Amino acid sequence: MAGRYGRPRSVLKMRTVAGQVFLLQVAIVLLLVAAAMTALVLQSRTDGEREARNRSVAVAETFANAPGIEEALRSAHPTTVLQPRAEEARKRSEVDFIVVLNTDGIRYTHPLPDRIGKRFVGNIKPALAGGIVTEKITGTIGPLVQAVVPVKGRDGTVVGLVSAGITIDRVSGVVEDQFPLLFGAAAGVLLLTTGGTALVSRRLRRQTHGLGPAEMTRMYEHHDAVLHAVREGVLIVGGDGRLLLANDEARRLLGLPSDVEGRTIDELGLDPATAQLLASGRIVTDEVHPVEDRLLAVNQRSTDQHGGPPGSVTTLRDTTELQAVTGRADIARGRLTLLYDAGTEIGTTLDVVRTCEELAEFAAARFADIVTVDLALPVLRGEEPVATGADTDMRRTAVGGHPEDTGLYPIGKTIRFVPTTPLGSGLVNGEAVLEPDLAAFAGWEQQAVDRARQVVESGIHSMIAVPLRARGVILGVAIFWRSAKPEPFEEEDLSLAEELVARAAVSVDNARRYTREHTMAVTLQRSLLPRGLPDQNAVEAAYRYLPAQAGLGGLGGVGGDWFDIIPLPGARVALVVGDVVGHGLHAAATMGRLRTAVHNFANLDLPPDELLWHLDELVARIDQDDAVDGAEGGVSGATCLYAIYDPASGRCTIARAGHVQPVVLRPDGTAEFAEVPGGPPLGLGGLPFETWEERLPEGSRLVLYTDGLVEDRDRDIDEGLALLGATLAGHVERTPEETCEAALQALLPDRPSDDIALLVARTRVLDTAHVADWDVPSDPSAVAEVRAAAVGKLAEWGMAEESFTTELILSELVTNAIRYASGPISVRLIRDRALICEVSDRSSTSPHLRQAATTDEGGRGLFLIAQLAERWGTRYTADGKVIWTEQPLPTDAASGHPYDP
Repeated sequence: MAGRYGRPRSVLKMRTVAGQVFLLQVAIVLLLVAAAMTALVLQSRTDGEREARNRSVAVAETFANAPGIEEALRSAHPTTVLQPRAEEARKRSEVDFIVVLNTDGIRYTHPLPDRIGKRFVGNIKPALAGGIVTEKITGTIGPLVQAVVPVKGRDGTVVGLVSAGITIDRVSGVVEDQFPLLFGAAAGVLLLTTGGTALVSRRLRRQTHGLGPAEMTRMYEHHDAVLHAVREGVLIVGGDGRLLLANDEARRLLGLPSDVEGRTIDELGLDPATAQLLASGRIVTDEVHPVEDRLLAVNQRSTDQHGGPPGSVTTLRDTTELQAVTGRADIARGRLTLLYDAGTEIGTTLDVVRTCEELAEFAAARFADIVTVDLALPVLRGEEPVATGADTDMRRTAVGGHPEDTGLYPIGKTIRFVPTTPLGSGLVNGEAVLEPDLAAFAGWEQQAVDRARQVVESGIHSMIAVPLRARGVILGVAIFWRSAKPEPFEEEDLSLAEELVARAAVSVDNARRYTREHTMAVTLQRSLLPRGLPDQNAVEAAYRYLPAQAGLGGLGGVGGDWFDIIPLPGARVALVVGDVVGHGLHAAATMGRLRTAVHNFANLDLPPDELLWHLDELVARIDQDDAVDGAEGGVSGATCLYAIYDPASGRCTIARAGHVQPVVLRPDGTAEFAEVPGGPPLGLGGLPFETWEERLPEGSRLVLYTDGLVEDRDRDIDEGLALLGATLAGHVERTPEETCEAALQALLPDRPSDDIALLVARTRVLDTAHVADWDVPSDPSAVAEVRAAAVGKLAEWGMAEESFTTELILSELVTNAIRYASGPISVRLIRDRALICEVSDRSSTSPHLRQAATTDEGGRGLFLIAQLAERWGTRYTADGKVIWTEQPLPTDAASGHPYDP
């Protein structure tokens, strides 16, 4: 090309663009190298002074803090000790002097011995105050930097000074010695840069073919004339996404203005698909794009494939004649897209009603104008319909669109389709029905003539009904109506509706089966949980049980948390809260087994630690049995907290197995976590359980809960415990019900991922007037005295009619204790919901009920007690046992409240 225009190939020809660029680059490089060398010289001076300061301070501080300096300063001849050490340190540290001074500024050391004993030249006041002084001065050896630091004694006072100095030339000389090398390097950089510039200019020369500005202009004009003469649109987009060139045909096809060069693709006002293609620069061949009323075949290639500039060139060709074929392809593609979107938007939950609503909403917006979905009643209950077709009662479950005043059945209406109508016949045969013109009244109106006329008058003109069919069973029917869209349904729409409903039917059937399983699990769980609070007066209680959010594990809403309030003998009550890990049927069944076991162990009147020990042994045996059977249903993890409250004494005893600590809200408003010793979760074994015991004042609240209340995926358990304590504290006026509500309102997550069991009990204390106790000596004659005292107390309580029965019971129990037991014997009467008689002794032997023979002289006492008392039993204590009986109260006596107000 250069030869063609008579242009020599020398780079230094200044007529070419490459030559001009070369001179400009060389000038810039020279300026940069000169500036860099100047900056280096200035920097060297600054660095030399800074280095001198740092080194003088470091040497002075090191020498001042050296061992023995203080002792040398306080000695009789400091110079004799310090001068050799100072000189040795000066030589090793390569400074010009190290001078030791006293606090008056008199030198003890100096490199020149004749200057020892003379006053130091420099500012030492800051150093005497404990600071460090650095000065730049000009001495006899030239410009130097000296530092003065204090020498502090053991008591912190300044006992002397040390000064070190170094000339700036000594420090900066190292850098200045390297100047020849630096200047040589700069020259080398200059040569390399000039060579690189020459290479760049040579590259530019090749790109411009050695042309000058005028010649390049002439070539551009030729190319421009050809470019705008062709009948194919051409677009050139640069690497920065801006339009560099658009010929006349491209402007016509895309509707672009004349001044589009230099704009970004986003500023051209093109449709999103075409703009995205042009901006991407991807390679395409004959890709068809609709632009307004045209179909354009687009070809696009990158401009840098063979070393060219970055960007892309695009050609456009009008192919509108292919519009009919493309239209049919678009329709097919649209229907495929519709079915794909339906698969992602219908059946997102395992809820029958919600799935029908999703079908109605989706189809009303994308396919029809109004959609109704009717389901057989058993399907809504999670059951599989036995009878299907037109004779089955169906309920309108979902409506999509805006069917106001259209005459269509509303949601909740029970419908039975007439078998003689096309829709009823289609349900019998499981076939879809198309009614393209409802106004023709071709038989569909027989379902409800009045409603049919109202439907047509509202503007609904076309209908498709498709049975919801899954696994050969008809679950319901989906009906598509058109009103706003003018075109009626066609045969092609019928196949699309059938495919759409077939996919939705699978989701409805899955939801139905889930509903059935979920209903079974919920029924099982609720049958295992307490259905109310038992009758007892020891505490005023309230509870809450909230299942996990459905869909978050297992069957969702079915878990293993439980709680219990179990009345115990002696007017006492047991409070239980437990947690089985997991959700679903297995967790609920395991919870039922453990709850039953707790009730059985509680009937044995075991203390909390022993009860948990027995429960731990039970869980371990369950796991062993499941392992032997090869079952996967072992107890994956369980915790439990068991508390016993005695209203007669006000004492509460608690033990826990891996459970969270309970909260005690005292009458003064203080909320604290009971320090119950932590035992291992149930089933681990190997460690004993310990108890926490404390007397709770009247009106205290005992708050038991599971970890679902305080722990969540978005909240740490420590944060939840702190929030629970803050929520309970200071609110003694709340009832247990109000306390439950306040705790849930403060801590309940939006979507609980775990079950929550909460039990709040406000303690009561028996009125002392309703408790009587006596110590009984080990003398048979004392039995009569106890009987007399008991009869008097019963008369005082208005229960004289119970005196005879009580005398018989006490006589037998006290006589047996005197005869067979040892140690102190005591009797206690308690008036609660029943009349409770308790006889305690120090013996651990338990009496057994037996049937005495006719010839036996004894053995009938317990049999007699069992006949007279409503209940009786034995409770073991730490130092013996208690034999108790319960007798029902007379009607008038039962109405009185035996607790303090």
